[in-house]
Amino acid sequence: MAAQTLTNLFAYIDAHRQPFLDRLIEYLRMPSISAEGIGIADVADVLVRQLRSMGFDARLMPTAGWPMVLGERREAHGAPTVLLYGHYDVQPADPLEMWQSPPFEPTVRDGRIYARGAGDNKGQHFAQLLAIESTLAVQAALPCNVVVLLEGEEEIGSPHIAEFVCTHRDLLRCDLVVTADGPVHDSGQATVLFGVRGVASFELRAHGANRDLHSGNWGGVAPNPLWTLVHLLASMKAPDGSITIDGFYDNVQPQTPLERQALAALPVDAARVKQELGLTRLDAPTGRGFYERLSAWPTLTINGLHGGYGGPGSKTVLPCTAVAKCDIRLVTAQTVDEIFDKVEAHVRRVAPDVEFVRQGGMDPSKTPLDSPFAAPVCRAVAAGFDEEPLRVPAMGGSLPDYVWTQVLGVPSFVTPYANADEANHAPNENLEVERFFKGIKTGAALLAELGARANSGLVRSSL
Repeated sequence: MAAQTLTNLFAYIDAHRQPFLDRLIEYLRMPSISAEGIGIADVADVLVRQLRSMGFDARLMPTAGWPMVLGERREAHGAPTVLLYGHYDVQPADPLEMWQSPPFEPTVRDGRIYARGAGDNKGQHFAQLLAIESTLAVQAALPCNVVVLLEGEEEIGSPHIAEFVCTHRDLLRCDLVVTADGPVHDSGQATVLFGVRGVASFELRAHGANRDLHSGNWGGVAPNPLWTLVHLLASMKAPDGSITIDGFYDNVQPQTPLERQALAALPVDAARVKQELGLTRLDAPTGRGFYERLSAWPTLTINGLHGGYGGPGSKTVLPCTAVAKCDIRLVTAQTVDEIFDKVEAHVRRVAPDVEFVRQGGMDPSKTPLDSPFAAPVCRAVAAGFDEEPLRVPAMGGSLPDYVWTQVLGVPSFVTPYANADEANHAPNENLEVERFFKGIKTGAALLAELGARANSGLVRSSL
């Protein structure tokens, strides 16, 4: 990438700071709440018009729910194609009384812009769009091919994205996917995420008598569904932290040397974390690194255990039903279907009368740290943020990243622009203004880096 090219791009972005910020404020004023169906159509139309104004072949793509916004500009022969993914829907703003300023009246104070969607995800994908616009203003043509896909259902679990990607593989063909979403590392340092853990959620439902009973008259006679679940749950995880479901770890892959090195480089103050959370210890098993726990290992969590009486005082009741809500975080190369099958087999063996109910699931995803596209992506982030990014093999949470790595079969990178305390999904969601501009520069540097890779052997897709 020519240094002068980047200098000119960054100078253009610096010269347009105020109009870019004003346009972000205007964009954030528009609600687009997928859970409530508020403003979705209006915002989707705005995005289509913006993409068309930049020379993209842009359209609304229907799904069984809210539409996708798709834009393509494929003119750079011999250069890679990058798919830029984001989502234009936002979370509901409740509770409104907790906001210091109205959620859809963007307010800048203390160097941050406060509004629903500022960090998650409007501010971040808007920075990507402005990076494209800035590149076109300086160079008149894009140095690489670009596909933009903006989803309208991410905040309700992306229920239709897998079907959409499977159906429209040809329209989405690309060499890599880059998502600007989420916060940077807690330290505030720029971050590149190479993967995500998956998730599989389920319920366990135990039944006893056909009604609640008196514990004195019926205790020891009628089975207690809560005890049934307690014993079942205890059979799934040992005190040393190991998950004891047969075959659970069969497909867990060992960390590569590069992954171990990257995880060890992530800064953490475990003592401070414990103090802030009021903890005296970390969870079993002992001896695992802080980020190794969040990136390299699956977990089994009891989200809730319900049954009987939970009010004030006592009520000597023997409950007739009990429910446990659980989730399992998955790592590559586990799959939702595989783990559901193994949990169900365990339940059938240990407590055959308990009902096992499969709920939502999302497969894990990981791009190798030595992917050929890792270096240009990391260089772009380093240029935009003026610091070397931390490399995270997989984040602890879950995103539908598998649709890129497994359905499209391409590497995928998450390059968050937002501050670690962005308060996404919470009142007073915010984005540091400087990070917004650094995000625009990162996006512009990414296009330039990929353009410099033309005819380098990295290109897989065709125009």
